[in-house]
Amino acid sequence: MRRHALLLVALAAGLGLLGCGSSPDRKAVADGAPASVPRDLASIPDAVPRDEPPSRYGNPPEYEVFGQRYRTLASSEGFEQRGLASWYGTKFHGRRTSSGEPYDMFAMTAAHRELPLPSFVEVTNLDNGRQVIVRVNDRGPFVAGRVIDLSYAAAYRLGVLERGVAPVHLRAVGPRDREPEPLHLAARSDAPYPSAGNGAESEDDQFIQVGAFASHMAAERVQSDLRDLGFDAVRITTLEAANGILHRVRIGPLADALAVQEATERLHQAALTDYRVVAE
Repeated sequence: MRRHALLLVALAAGLGLLGCGSSPDRKAVADGAPASVPRDLASIPDAVPRDEPPSRYGNPPEYEVFGQRYRTLASSEGFEQRGLASWYGTKFHGRRTSSGEPYDMFAMTAAHRELPLPSFVEVTNLDNGRQVIVRVNDRGPFVAGRVIDLSYAAAYRLGVLERGVAPVHLRAVGPRDREPEPLHLAARSDAPYPSAGNGAESEDDQFIQVGAFASHMAAERVQSDLRDLGFDAVRITTLEAANGILHRVRIGPLADALAVQEATERLHQAALTDYRVVAE
């Protein structure tokens, strides 16, 4: 794959709308990973959904790329989509995005063809169940079947870098409809753990969700690995969601906040970092 900076509308229109394009071959020649990767890449936090005014640039009602016309949505509310995610890296690092902001490959951002700029999107990798929230501030990708171009950091968090593409489910989120913060612990000694609070027990059962997988076989492998680490209560539950069937691997139920902390510490020691605490 390679990405090309594209002029999406005529300069005479005065919009200056720039974005990332995509071609399915020769990625290594035109774009790729940085020579030096930050040590804390795994702990880069999700984008935090908030109310923002529309970007001054990048939001024309319509624009054209490669002879294909695209319409910009007036709102991201209720938006969901499935397709392939790709990513873009060094070639565009520091260059202007469609919104006019410089592209930062180490920020949790993304490019999308139709969503208003900026928008916030929850991205779920359907191969491994990993989730991130990104801020959409750019246009692209312009390859059939691909629905979002992720920053290098977002692709790293989702496990997309090696293959280059992955099937994903997109769901627009805002400050008032976001789910509780997922727990992402980096493999380092100063990573935070869930607080035991005031010792009061939760009315809900507490679980640690280690992943959600489209493949039941993949879920069973993770379940087996967790049992090998000494976790006895590991269950697989099946969820029929708008994006298809997902098999969730969860440890629990856990008795209280102390049990949650002990379990997360054991996962942390095993260098398992992509999980979150959920309550039901």
